[in-house]
Amino acid sequence: MLYYSRLRMLGVVGICLISALLCLPNFMKSPSSSLPWHQVHLGLDLRGGSYLLLQLDTKTLQHDRLQSLEGEIRQGLLSAHLGYRLIQRDDATASVLLTPRSESEKESDRKVLEELTPSIPGELAINEKDGRFVISLTPESIRARAREAVSRSIEIVRRRIDSTGAIDPSIAREGEDRIVLELPGISDPQRIKTLLGTTARMTFHLVSPDPLHAGPGTTMLPLPEGRGEIAVEDKVDVDGANLTDAAATMNEGQWVVELKFDNKGADDFARITTENVGKPFAIVLDGRILTSPVINGPITAGRGIITGRFTARSASDLALLLRAGALPAPLAVVEQRSIGPSLGAASIHAGVVSLAAGFVLVVLFMLLFYGRFGLYADIALFANLVMILAILSLFGATLTLPGMAGILLTLGMAVDANILINERIREEVRNGRKPLQALQAGFQRATGTIIDSNATAFLAHVMLFVFGTGPVRNFALTITIGIVTTLFTTLVLSRMLIVRWYAHKRPQELPV
Repeated sequence: MLYYSRLRMLGVVGICLISALLCLPNFMKSPSSSLPWHQVHLGLDLRGGSYLLLQLDTKTLQHDRLQSLEGEIRQGLLSAHLGYRLIQRDDATASVLLTPRSESEKESDRKVLEELTPSIPGELAINEKDGRFVISLTPESIRARAREAVSRSIEIVRRRIDSTGAIDPSIAREGEDRIVLELPGISDPQRIKTLLGTTARMTFHLVSPDPLHAGPGTTMLPLPEGRGEIAVEDKVDVDGANLTDAAATMNEGQWVVELKFDNKGADDFARITTENVGKPFAIVLDGRILTSPVINGPITAGRGIITGRFTARSASDLALLLRAGALPAPLAVVEQRSIGPSLGAASIHAGVVSLAAGFVLVVLFMLLFYGRFGLYADIALFANLVMILAILSLFGATLTLPGMAGILLTLGMAVDANILINERIREEVRNGRKPLQALQAGFQRATGTIIDSNATAFLAHVMLFVFGTGPVRNFALTITIGIVTTLFTTLVLSRMLIVRWYAHKRPQELPV
């Protein structure tokens, strides 16, 4: 058990050297962006930055679903050659009201309504009241749609933030309809707020034959630059969800946004432009018309451009939004906090001081109480700290104040393991065992206890990491990594140092 082959020793030393190399980038500037230069990122509480609490507009989400449901009902009735007196939305009750054309068509209308395909199982409830059909969204489906929308929004927000070059943002769900966004190093997040405040839902509609008046199935939408309003058809002829790429380019001396569609979008675009040559075609972004060009001829290549008075920044931002995808509903900033770099620097200083003070006290304690074996324990403790930082650097993890507290607690747990080994060896010496037997028995009896205690702590902190959020996850991450490195440095590295010392000196008494 106390024998270390040359290969095994080289492996242990190699791991320690690789860990030291991985730590170096944290104390140096990156020489080149092309090199694999991994560093530990500092969290919001250490680096400073901005904290945003975003809330999803569930009312808009519900309104959009009711609007699409109204269109489905109207289209279903027309396809079945049925008429109606009135179809209207009621946002307050989350329902669409249908007044049949005649009593004789009621049963046929009901069949059409029952054949509607809900996007969520159990989404629709169909009732009859005062001679009208009431098609309502169930509360369960509204909540399910909100949860799905938050999950989609998190991914879209992440893509938008990553495209801006922000380093290691933290994006997490909070409650049913909120998203927490932390942006380390960004003290003025105005551009981020602008990007997130834009839903970026692009749709393409034909303009109504009577553009100055809204009739059934049409809506008045504002033109750019305050040039009034025109009526466009509610039916979406081409959906921006079918975009595969968007890029800001120059065309005839002005900035434009070039669009590229997938197969479905290209087919829809070709069909609409082929069937409606000479008619105006409105490009709508978040309920506002970007432009309404006249279709001069069929466009079958699956490409198009958006013109307007774009600057380089506005064209790039619009292309970024379209590439990232549309939010299912608007996000509103309900809370914003900024942490200055000075506060972050003070937090770093306090954290480093506490970590250094704790480390020095532990080193002195081990030297004072255990002599040479305490020195070996201190070497293993320093290697443990280096390995923790190396693993955090390798994966580009974010370090926060709770994470620093986790590292300090890990060092304390590592000291406990070394104390347990040394006390076991002392006990064996007091029982009259010879040095080699005392070493072997001490390590053997302590190993099982150390593994059992660290295994239970490891599982507990894995659960904290899986189910926790924010600071809890960072705390659990550093301790989980620290437990693994502690087992290596305590049971492998420190044991190797003691074994090599014993093999070289062959002492008659152990200095413990």
